[in-house]
Amino acid sequence: MSNSTLSKRTIWSPAVATLVLLIGLNLLNYIDRYILPGEVSLIQKEFHSTDQQMGLLTTALFIVYMISAPLTGWLGDHFERKPLIIGGALLWSLATLGTAWVHSYWALFVRHGLVGVGEATFGIFAPAVLADFYPERDRNRILSIFYLAIPVGAALGYVAGGQMGTLWGWRAPFFICAIPGLAIAVLYGWLGREPKRGASDHVKATADRSTVAGLFRNPAFLTGTFGLAMLTFAMGGISAWMPTFLNRFVGLSVSKAGLAVGAITVVDGIAGTLVGGWIAQRWLKTNYRALYLVSFWSVALTLPCGVMVFFGPKAWAIPALFVTEFFLFLNTGPLNAAIVNSVSAPVRATAISFNLFCIHAFGDTFSPTIIGAISDRSNLSIGLGVTLIFLVISAVILWVGARFAPPLDGEPELVV
Repeated sequence: MSNSTLSKRTIWSPAVATLVLLIGLNLLNYIDRYILPGEVSLIQKEFHSTDQQMGLLTTALFIVYMISAPLTGWLGDHFERKPLIIGGALLWSLATLGTAWVHSYWALFVRHGLVGVGEATFGIFAPAVLADFYPERDRNRILSIFYLAIPVGAALGYVAGGQMGTLWGWRAPFFICAIPGLAIAVLYGWLGREPKRGASDHVKATADRSTVAGLFRNPAFLTGTFGLAMLTFAMGGISAWMPTFLNRFVGLSVSKAGLAVGAITVVDGIAGTLVGGWIAQRWLKTNYRALYLVSFWSVALTLPCGVMVFFGPKAWAIPALFVTEFFLFLNTGPLNAAIVNSVSAPVRATAISFNLFCIHAFGDTFSPTIIGAISDRSNLSIGLGVTLIFLVISAVILWVGARFAPPLDGEPELVV
C-alpha cells in the first residue's frame, strides 16, 4: 500500500470524521450558550428584567441539563450513542430556532431550559465516543482539539449577541445559530460512526473504575470532578457577566463589550487550550500525574490576574482579562482527559453524566444568579469577586487529585 493511500485512509478515517462532526456540534452549542451574555442589556430593555432574573436564565438551562444527565448517561452505556446524539442535536436546534418567536421573559426562560435537554446528550456522549476511538495517552491531545470549540463558540456567541443583536434585534442571532445545528445533525447521521466500547482502553478495569458504585470510591474521578466543579462555578459566573462588567465599569458599549470579550476568548481559548494540551502531552512522558498538575497550575496562575480584573484600575481590566483567560483555558484538555481516563468503558457515559451533574449543580447553574443577586445589592465587581474563592478551592482539590492519577500503560505507581 502506498504512503499516499495510507495517508488518505488516515485523514478520512471514521474516527476523524466523527471528531470533526462532534466539534461542529460542540461549537454551535457554545455559540448558542454565549449569545445571551453578549446581549443581556438588550434583553433587559425589552423585558425590564433585573440582573438576578437574567442570571436565572442560565440557571434554568443547567437545572434541566442536570435532571436530564443521569438518564442520558445510563442510555449512553446501554444503547448506541449515534441516534442519541442526533436526537439531542435536533431537539437543541429546534429549541434554538423557537427563540425567534419568544416575546416574554418567561417564554425565554422555558426556551433556555429546553436547550439543556439537547446539551445533555452530545455533551455526555461525545467524550465517551472519542475515548473509544483513541487510547489513554492520546485522549488529552484529542480532547484538547475537541474542546477548542468552547472558546471559539463562546467568542462567536459574544460577538453575535453584541453585533447582530444591536443591528437586527436580540432574537436574530439565535435564529441564525439553529440552521447549522440541524444540518450537522443530518451529516452525523450519514458520516458519524459508533466505535466498539472500550476498544482503546489499556488501563486495567478495576471495580472502582468499571462499576457505578465504584465511582463513589474512585478518588481520581472524584477529585477531577469536584475540582472542575469549583472551577466551573468561577468560569460560568465570569463568562455570563463579563460583557456587562465591561459595559458598566469600563464604559464600553454593548456591541464593543461583546466584541472585546469575544476576541479575548477566541484568542486565549485557542492559545491556552493548545498550550495546555501540549505541555500536558509532553509532561505525560515523564509523569502520569501531569493532567492534574497542569490543571492545578492553570487555576493557581489565574487567581492574581482575576483580582486585577475585578478590583484593579479600570485601564487594566482588559489586559488583565486577557492574561486571566489564557491561564483559565490551560486546563481544558488535561482536566477533561483526566476525568475520562479515571474510569473504564462500561460506565464511562454514566461517569461523564455524573461529572456534568456535579459541575453544574455545584458550579455554573447558580453562579450567574448568585453573582447577579450580589450585584443587585452591592455592585458587579463584588459579585464577580466571589469566583476567586471557588478558584482557590479548585486548586486545592486538583493538587490533592494528582496523588490518585492512574498510571498509564502499565507504568509503576509513583511514590508520594
